[in-house]
Amino acid sequence: MARSTRAAGPSMWPWLAWATLLLIADQFTKTLILGYYRLGDATYVTSFFNIVRAHNPGAAFSFLADAGGWQRWLFTGIGVVATVFIVWQLRAHPGQKLFCFALSSILGGAVGNVVDRLMHGYVVDFLDFHWAGWHFPAFNLADSAITVGAVCLILDELLRVRQSR
Repeated sequence: MARSTRAAGPSMWPWLAWATLLLIADQFTKTLILGYYRLGDATYVTSFFNIVRAHNPGAAFSFLADAGGWQRWLFTGIGVVATVFIVWQLRAHPGQKLFCFALSSILGGAVGNVVDRLMHGYVVDFLDFHWAGWHFPAFNLADSAITVGAVCLILDELLRVRQSR
């Protein structure tokens, strides 16, 4: 019998576990919001933060939210393609810690929002930050994971460029 000649080394499984943990936390918080809040309900938490229930059929900042429904499938497709690409990258570079942390954070968030689109036709948002009458668009844990991942991806590239000099 032939054995795999792949050398033992870093594995992508810890990164997939991190993405799964983010996905579970995201879906758990959204389930709580759907269970305890009606659309438009809000709870005051601090002078700059509320918990709300909002539905976003579009993308970031409600991009294409009023497009008529086709955007649900476009953003779901983009999420699926991103998932395949990210898993491929995690498999190819499991030892690059910051890079993989960034990608797996984006993966967990992207899958969380794809699950929402498939189950509800919209993404459930509930974190509402505001100041002096100005409200940042409501978002969720998946969006936060994607944002942290994107920032870490940029940081990883800056460090890589600096290191190559």
